[in-house]
Amino acid sequence: MEYVSTRGKIGKIGFLDAFLMGLANDGGLLVPSEIPVVPASTLKEWQQLSYQELVLAIFSYYTNGEIPEDELKEMVYASYASFRDPEVTPVRKLTDDLYLLELFHGPTFAFKDIALQFMGQLYTYVSRKQGKKIHILGATSGDTGASAIEGVKGKEGIKICILHPHGKVSKVQELQMTTVLDSNVLNLSVEGNFDDCQGMIKELFNDLDFKANNHLAAINSINFIRIMAQIVYYFYAYFQVAKETGAAEVNFSVPTGNFGDIFAGYMAKRMGLPISKLILATNENNILERFVLEGVYKPGDFRMTYSPSMDIQVASNFERYLYYVLGEDAAKISELMNQFKSEGQIVISGDALAKVRSEFGAHGVQGQECLDTISKYKAETGYLLDPHSACGVAAANKYSGDGLVTISLATAHPAKFDEAIRLCGIEQQYPEQISSLFEKEQRQTRVDGSLPDVVSELLKFYNA
Repeated sequence: MEYVSTRGKIGKIGFLDAFLMGLANDGGLLVPSEIPVVPASTLKEWQQLSYQELVLAIFSYYTNGEIPEDELKEMVYASYASFRDPEVTPVRKLTDDLYLLELFHGPTFAFKDIALQFMGQLYTYVSRKQGKKIHILGATSGDTGASAIEGVKGKEGIKICILHPHGKVSKVQELQMTTVLDSNVLNLSVEGNFDDCQGMIKELFNDLDFKANNHLAAINSINFIRIMAQIVYYFYAYFQVAKETGAAEVNFSVPTGNFGDIFAGYMAKRMGLPISKLILATNENNILERFVLEGVYKPGDFRMTYSPSMDIQVASNFERYLYYVLGEDAAKISELMNQFKSEGQIVISGDALAKVRSEFGAHGVQGQECLDTISKYKAETGYLLDPHSACGVAAANKYSGDGLVTISLATAHPAKFDEAIRLCGIEQQYPEQISSLFEKEQRQTRVDGSLPDVVSELLKFYNA
């Protein structure tokens, strides 16, 4: 397995080089040169594997043997040792045709832990083996930051800086980031929204001299290793549901703002997992819904919602899917992304749009529908959904009736978003790990939304 850029100007590179490059040096995103296809006989064998064993089996298609087997195994098992459920990503039955894939049993109670605990181990491995200084730089709409910080706090040879939009993450999300006081952690609270933060990150990674001179490494889902780690739980969830129901094929409903989590599902389907429809659940920031339904990718006005981790207008991983749906035509992708930069939109039609609609469904869940879904399932099943997971369930309900089981991704614990839960008239008990955050000292640096201010703080941090 080798990796290439969606824009065609990066030759085939290996796994560790792709990991360290993060954003491709031509401004594109790295993808496998070929998507591996898993034989049906192998899928059958995989049904008996533990989560960690399945991780190793799937990773073997992507890592090129660049990491000795025993060392990779040690990293994988260490990554999931802190998870609160022995299955790592257990599946719960909500109704006869709807299951929840719980992805919030990691240390920060969000699905990002599943990839970022491994990436923290991998960055530590590379720093130690290659003697590299690594400066992780990322943006977060709430969950990525805490998960990334948890993965590398206190690690020698690694510094991490996370940008988050000031006042636009939940209080618990903010506390999970800003109560980590290790000297290798910097939190920048930026005036603006997540797209502003993400835009600055991409600009800094596209400045190849700045990237090299400051040893930048990517933690956001622009780094393909995030996607690779998330592919695993689609297989694991299908195997668990198939054992219980005998389902030969399933749908997945995925709350997403940056298109990374659902792109992992797309990769799983291309690898041979029997997925019928990938249902894209979003909120009022519904650029991705409009693309699936109309073929128009055009940011609208930013809206703050009850599901802040999806308050995103420009989806980082969209370019990866566009590359595949347009036949892996890197020249065409470069043209379209330049057009997007100058004109602010991308439009597809004809066969390409028909292909999108055959692979995806989409539903933008409005605020009251989100709250109503939380209330309904709490009353009828006793299960408390967080607002992002509620968006996934609401979207799943829009596409029910095809006779297939749908697995909806529960991406965060409801305690992270008590602001929305209280609006439903529901009081919840915080897990001790979260309630204790409110007693801890916070440390963050507030900056305006200008790139020079961010760079100034970065350089002080890197050179300290």
